Amino acid sequence: MTTTTELKARAVRALRAGQVDDGIAAYGALLAVAPGDADSWYNLGYLLRCARRFEEAVAAYATALEHGIARPEEVRLNRAMILSEFLERTDEAEAELRNAIAIAPRFVAARLNLGNLLEDRGEAGAARAVYGDALAIDPRNGRALARQAAIDVFEGRAALVPERLRTALADARLPVDARTEIGFALGGALDAGGAYPDAFAAYAEANRAAAAGAHPSLRYDRAAHERLVDALIALPPSSSKTRGEAPVFVCGMFRSGSTLVEQILARHSQVTAGGELDVIPAMAAAIDGYPGALTTMDDDAFGMLAAQYVAETRALHPDAAMLTDKRPDNFLHIGLIKRMFPNARIVHTTRAPLDTMLSVYFLYFDDSITYGHQLGDIAHWYGQYRRLMAHWQASYPGDIHDVSYDDVVRAPQPTIAALLEFCGLPWEDGVLSPTQSRATVRTASVWQVRQPLHQRSSGRWRNYAAELRARRPELGIFAADLDD
Repeated sequence: MTTTTELKARAVRALRAGQVDDGIAAYGALLAVAPGDADSWYNLGYLLRCARRFEEAVAAYATALEHGIARPEEVRLNRAMILSEFLERTDEAEAELRNAIAIAPRFVAARLNLGNLLEDRGEAGAARAVYGDALAIDPRNGRALARQAAIDVFEGRAALVPERLRTALADARLPVDARTEIGFALGGALDAGGAYPDAFAAYAEANRAAAAGAHPSLRYDRAAHERLVDALIALPPSSSKTRGEAPVFVCGMFRSGSTLVEQILARHSQVTAGGELDVIPAMAAAIDGYPGALTTMDDDAFGMLAAQYVAETRALHPDAAMLTDKRPDNFLHIGLIKRMFPNARIVHTTRAPLDTMLSVYFLYFDDSITYGHQLGDIAHWYGQYRRLMAHWQASYPGDIHDVSYDDVVRAPQPTIAALLEFCGLPWEDGVLSPTQSRATVRTASVWQVRQPLHQRSSGRWRNYAAELRARRPELGIFAADLDD
C-alpha cells in the first residue's frame, strides 16, 4: 500500500520535472487521502493552469485558501491572473486583487496587477491612483512610474513627465528592470512632445538596458528563426475537409494595427472581440515536432483540435455570433489554423515597414518579443515575416485579406467595407463610430487604441529620419525606404 509520504514524493518529483499530466494525477491521488493539505492544492492549481484547465485551477486555488494556506494574498493574485487573462471574468479578478491588498497592504504585485486591469478597462484615473499607492510603498517601482507616465501622456500631460522620469533615472540604486521601463516611458513622453532626437536616444538606451538584462536563452537567434520559417514554408497546403466553424483570425506584425482592426470589427452587431487569445500558440507548442509533425496528422486529429479550440473560446464568449481571435503572431500558425478550420478567414494587418519596426523598437515587451531590442533584429524578423506571409497567400488565395493601417486611417469607409465583405458581414454605420466603453482591451498600446482615428502614426518614421539614416546598415533591405 502506497503511503501518503510516498504519494507526496511522487507528486513533488513530477512537479519539479515539469511533468504536468503526471503531476496532476499524482496530486489527485495524494489529495484523495490527504484532502487538507493546502500546499498540495496550491501545487495542483499551478499544474492545472499549465494544462490550460483554468476553471479547475481556480477551484484548486480556492480549496488551498479554504485550508489556510500561508501567504493567501499570493493565491488571490494567481486566481486573479487566471480570471482576467484566460476566463474574461475581470470583475471577479478585481475582487481577488482587492482581497489580496486587504490581506497584505504592502503587496505591491497585487496593486500593479490591479492598475493594469483598470487600464485595460479604460479607467485611467483609478489606475493612476492604484499606481500611486504602489509608489508610496516602493518609490523606485519602474512599472508604476512608467504606467503613470503613459496615462499622463494619454490625458495630454506629456510635458510634465520627462523631468519626473529623469529624476527617477538619476537614482543610482534603481534596479535594471525599473530603469528599462522608465526609459521606455521617457521615450514615449518625449515623442508625444515632439522632442524626437531626445526620444530616440531615450528609447535606444532603454533597449540597451533591456537587451543587457535579458537571459541568454531569450536572445533572438536569427538562424533558428530562419529554420522555423523554412519548416513552415515546407508544409504543403492543407487538404483538410470543410467544417462548420469559420473563426476570424486577425494577425500580422506586432504594432501593425491588429487591435485597431479588431476594435472596428467589434463595433458590428454580429461580432465579439476575443482579444489576444493564446489558444493557437499553446496548441502549436504542445505538438511534438511542430511544424513538420503536421504532415503526419490526419483529419480526425485536426478535427479534435478544432473542437478543443471551439470549446475553449465558446466558454469565454458563449453568445458570440462571430468571434475574432486577435493574436498578431498567429501568422506563424496559418498552416495549423487552415488544417483545423479550412474555411477560416484570415485578416492580415499591414503597415509601412519602417513605421512598424520603429513602433516595435519604441515599445517594451518584456521578454515576450526577443527580437525587439535591436533594429537589426527587428528588420530580420520583419523580412522573415514578409517571406512567410507571401507563402501563405500563395497557398491559400482568397482566404487571407490584407488590411493596411494607413488605409484604415486615411480612407476608413471603403477599407472597412471591404473588410466586412470579406468576413461575410453586412454594412453597419456603427463601425465608423468609435465609442468609449468599459470593454477590456489588452494590448501594449492600450491608450493609443482608445483614441479616435488619426493619421499621426502614418509616416511616423519621418520624425526619426536622421536617427534611422545614421543606423542604415541595421535596416538591411528596408533602408531603401528611407529615400522615399
